[in-house]
Amino acid sequence: MQSRVTNEQFAVGAVILAAGASRRMGKPKLLLPWEQTSVLGHLLGQCRWLRVRQIAVVCAASAEPVDQELDRLGFPKTYRITNPAPDRGMFSSIGCAANWGGWNAELTHWLLMLGDQPHLRFETLETLLDFGAAKPDKISQPIRNGHRKHPVLLPKKFFVELRNCRQGNLKEFLKIHSSELAGFESDDSGLDLDMDTPEDYEQLRRFYFGETKSTSP
Repeated sequence: MQSRVTNEQFAVGAVILAAGASRRMGKPKLLLPWEQTSVLGHLLGQCRWLRVRQIAVVCAASAEPVDQELDRLGFPKTYRITNPAPDRGMFSSIGCAANWGGWNAELTHWLLMLGDQPHLRFETLETLLDFGAAKPDKISQPIRNGHRKHPVLLPKKFFVELRNCRQGNLKEFLKIHSSELAGFESDDSGLDLDMDTPEDYEQLRRFYFGETKSTSP
């Protein structure tokens, strides 16, 4: 498998989807403590360690707390994408990212990152990018027990197609491109876990940090 480090024709932009209302959590997921920062700060740090070429965060138009956290983290306002209708779901945020005019022209692929997966192993993300670099024409995903998981890595031709696609969600979009899908089986059990409720959050902290570490902020 060719490493992305040696593939000069592989340039990744990262999209962090941060426009969700977090209703079941009762507070913005992205602002919850994680490591020495917030969930959002952790995700941005992962992107930087992955050495993606550009990072953008999709936020709800009224998401002042998220904006304030991005200010605290020193994330440029010019790389914040506003979703005016986040109630339409995650796919609307992906559409906003695809239609955003601020992407660098050099980018060849886009990594779609959910805002509630800080618990994934960094090695899982590295493997996804290396896998995508080896199969640059395919839509790449980690696979867990035969099921495709997030994050998703999209080549440019598919990311551009998202600007005006008629599908109602990402699953439908991927289904019509089933012949273009590729993936690798992952042993990262974090791919099976969600962070929707306070109980989920505590479970993920125990999973990520280990039983011997405190789960308090």
